[in-house]
Amino acid sequence: MAKEFNVPPVVFPAGGNPGAAHQRRLPTPPFPPQRFANPSIPFMSFDIGSAAASTSFSAPQFAGNTIGIGSSFEDEPPLLEELGINTRQIWSKTVSIINPFRVNPDLHEDADLSGPFLFLLSFGLFQLLAGKLHFGIILGWVTMAALFLYVVFNMLAGRNGNLDLYRCVSLIGYCMLPMVILSAIALFLPQGGVGILVIAGVLVIWSTRVCTRLLVELASCGDEHRGLIAYACFLIYTLFSLLVIF
Repeated sequence: MAKEFNVPPVVFPAGGNPGAAHQRRLPTPPFPPQRFANPSIPFMSFDIGSAAASTSFSAPQFAGNTIGIGSSFEDEPPLLEELGINTRQIWSKTVSIINPFRVNPDLHEDADLSGPFLFLLSFGLFQLLAGKLHFGIILGWVTMAALFLYVVFNMLAGRNGNLDLYRCVSLIGYCMLPMVILSAIALFLPQGGVGILVIAGVLVIWSTRVCTRLLVELASCGDEHRGLIAYACFLIYTLFSLLVIF
């Protein structure tokens, strides 16, 4: 037995026209679009409701003469000079040490630690390439060597001794250049062989001669105790050569 259902009649709101139901009305904004315009700021002049926005800009202009940034940067010294690193002076001192028979003590009147730090770092890096981590030992031995040389020299010179600790560290560090060369050569020679022993002896004498001459020329009353100063320098650089050999 079939049941009958009452279907309500369909009423179209647009005067009974079915096609009118599919027509959409565009929503109207609750507030009218605002137009911002500021003659002093050119890129703030635009219309929110417009489809195409203006993309014309005017580059901002700064008055360079009021701030003076360019002139201040031009007057500043280089960064290395501000840090107290004189590369020409380091190079001149290095070249003077390369020739042990023509050392110029006048170049070492102005002591610095930039060159010695570079040589000690190079010495440690070559040792690291050989599988030896000696950075702490190198820095500790240089400090103790400078203290040892400072005490010995001033005890020998007495009241006339004018050698300071800063200059001791500078001279010992610059005279480490032959030890740096030894550590580089040792990478290509068998460890503990006769060849490395002979080369180490020559380079130790090289460092001892240069360091002794610089100490005698730069400090007063050094010529009287040249032998004792040379013996102290020989012990210092022999210890560094043993790091390379063994």
